[in-house]
Amino acid sequence: MGSAGVPVVVGLDNGGTSNNATVLTVDGRFLVDGLLEIPSEVRAGPDAAIEALARALDGALAQTGVPRELVRAVGLDTPGPASATGVISSRGSTNFSQAAWRGFDVRGALERRLGLPVVYHNDGNAAALYAHHVYFGAEAMNRSSVSAIVGTGLGGGVVEGGRVIAGAAGMAGELGHVHIPLTGLLGPEQPEPTCACGFTGDVESVASLTGIERNLLPYWLTRYPDHPLAAEPVARAAKLVRGYGEQGDALARDLFTQQAVALGRLFTVAANFTDPHAYFVGGGVVEAAPEFRDWFLATVREHTVLREEQAAVATFALVPERDMAGARGVAIAALEALRAVPESSPLVA
Repeated sequence: MGSAGVPVVVGLDNGGTSNNATVLTVDGRFLVDGLLEIPSEVRAGPDAAIEALARALDGALAQTGVPRELVRAVGLDTPGPASATGVISSRGSTNFSQAAWRGFDVRGALERRLGLPVVYHNDGNAAALYAHHVYFGAEAMNRSSVSAIVGTGLGGGVVEGGRVIAGAAGMAGELGHVHIPLTGLLGPEQPEPTCACGFTGDVESVASLTGIERNLLPYWLTRYPDHPLAAEPVARAAKLVRGYGEQGDALARDLFTQQAVALGRLFTVAANFTDPHAYFVGGGVVEAAPEFRDWFLATVREHTVLREEQAAVATFALVPERDMAGARGVAIAALEALRAVPESSPLVA
């Protein structure tokens, strides 16, 4: 239950099927321990989805016993692509496919509905921010990090001085679409991997579930033609391959080695671009059996080329609690925005 009279911020993580909510006190304590989910209604269009977000906020307050008048700000994250201020891409996105979502200001609409300041990040940036603050704690505002989150695509974020770098159009930290060298990454006669965005040889074309289905698995099954996954539809096989990896299966380890090398090459770019204190890896690929998870992270580290001075101060670690990272990350962002303005001023998101 909440502490009587202590102001809070609420974090709302909007997904394709569910909203997750959390509550963070202004003195830095999360009042929700696990997932607090309700349907997100995004397929019913913007109006229904905004109402579902408002219900998620009400549910979190009811769960924690916090009166609504103690809420000072709200953090919101959604899948991208979207602008830095929460306007869904004019081309739409996977989760927001109906025409009504194109160019829709989801942050502004929620702010009007709630009558509270709303701070926005995309879900990759939100998870990156949470990983950064959990890992560094009291030192978070003096540290920098890069996070790569392997899912259906490849998300992530760049954090400098404890804050997400959004960029001029809100597209900073779109790490999945950074091109990486393919020489030495591809196997014999392996076609160059293509991404749904139209790029060839970006990180997402290798390090994502879509990359497995589209590029990696069809190739590796030609090298292991008698593998049990050859009998499965490729979309199903792509989801099953991690289980084989956890058991030490040769095809799966070859495939996931390619993903780890791709992330190492991405982090090598980051090392020469922002030189962060920490490199975080998250997503389904590391939410796995400890041996596989540790092997994967070690392989990423092995293929990240750092100078001696960088290696002495750099950390490689996992993004914790991915299912809660979005809501918690945007709650932290809302709290930081609150702290950045004088008590008497309205919060400008």
